[in-house]
Amino acid sequence: MTEAPSGTLVARINDVLPQTQCTRCGYPDCRGYAEAIAASEAGINQCPPGGAEGIARLSRLTGRAALPLDPQFGIEGPRAMAVIDEAWCIGCTLCLDACPTDAILGIHKRMHTVIEAHCTGCELCIPVCPVDCISLDVETPHLSGWNAWSSTQADHARQRYEFHKVRRPAREEAAAKLAQNASDDAAGTEADAGARKRSIVEAALARARAAAASRKT
Repeated sequence: MTEAPSGTLVARINDVLPQTQCTRCGYPDCRGYAEAIAASEAGINQCPPGGAEGIARLSRLTGRAALPLDPQFGIEGPRAMAVIDEAWCIGCTLCLDACPTDAILGIHKRMHTVIEAHCTGCELCIPVCPVDCISLDVETPHLSGWNAWSSTQADHARQRYEFHKVRRPAREEAAAKLAQNASDDAAGTEADAGARKRSIVEAALARARAAAASRKT
């Protein structure tokens, strides 16, 4: 029977990951990947944002041999930042939900913008945008992996992500309420329209009956 990894080991592995929460490693977040590594269910070469330096750190920590980054999970590259073309943004809010560090600011049907200090370049906002108005700007053209990132930035990103997870249920509940209210409003509008139609028909029938009665007299 395989012994479950200790929480301390998972925490130590998580501490050397870049905390971009990009999911490129195949797990829902950096913590999930750390748990998989600790349980020997994932390789230490699945994190493109960490790159070669990240693999070396994981190798030293776990005692596993350092391997080249597995290309099926992506390639090591410079740090990027999401940029929203505000002229095309329709304010759908889908990117707000996708961003793991709440780095996008905006409200429904209003222009959104990216807060540079919070963006990890995870790219998760790009596929959800229905009008393709989000792109990536290279921030460190000559640096990649941990050379383009820092422990301070990683700690900040992790704090933002933890706060995002706490806030998410409240946001989803608020979104559900808005959707329900919109549905109720639509139903109410439809009911009102139906009542107006019935009123018009009943009035027309009343006029027709009155006209028929006057002809008889």
